Amino acid sequence: MGSFDFVTFFFFVAAVIVFIQLRSVLGKRTGNERPPREKMERREQTASQDGIDDPKVVTLPRRGREAAESDAFAAVDAYAEPGSDLNKSLRELVAADPSFDPKEFVRGASMAYEMIVSAYADGDRKTLKSLLSREVYEGFVAAITERENRGETVRSNFVGIEKASIIQAEMKGAEANVTVRIVSQLISATIDKNGEVVEGDLAEVTDVNDVWTFARDTRSRDPNWHLIATEADQ
Repeated sequence: MGSFDFVTFFFFVAAVIVFIQLRSVLGKRTGNERPPREKMERREQTASQDGIDDPKVVTLPRRGREAAESDAFAAVDAYAEPGSDLNKSLRELVAADPSFDPKEFVRGASMAYEMIVSAYADGDRKTLKSLLSREVYEGFVAAITERENRGETVRSNFVGIEKASIIQAEMKGAEANVTVRIVSQLISATIDKNGEVVEGDLAEVTDVNDVWTFARDTRSRDPNWHLIATEADQ
């Protein structure tokens, strides 16, 4: 029994020594520690808030400007014939904004076109304001107000876009201007206060040809483009 007590005491002392050593290496726990995942999330959040202003934050390298321009130039060459006026003007735009991609721009312009046409028909000033330049917005709102004063409404059904393509691009200082020709199909009619159709047809699909110009300040961090000019393409 004495031998058993000695052995038990020996292992107890050894356990205490190991515990003390681990405690000195790992530190003390207070019961208020955050789990490892939460610590990592807080660290990532701090890094994202501080950004490049904190010299202690190390961020993964992004593609350099030259690589971005190279990819963008390749996208331009795939969209517009190399050596053409459109290709040259798009290349000038890419030099100012390497993130520009012609196909992606046309896709975004098509979405904006549908939103603007629908918002104009609905009299949705809020949506229009976020997509139009001040001058174009004021023109749209004036037309909507006149329509409302006459007691007229527009019933519209956007069928779809048949074709959209960039026909012109240019840099005006730091402002990029891109003009797009859009061919769409629309069912639209203007209804007066008596419920009579005064313009358009509720049963007929109409082909609409528009030429719209979008602009963006390439010095701005805001990636959004705004509609700055519209005209019907005859």
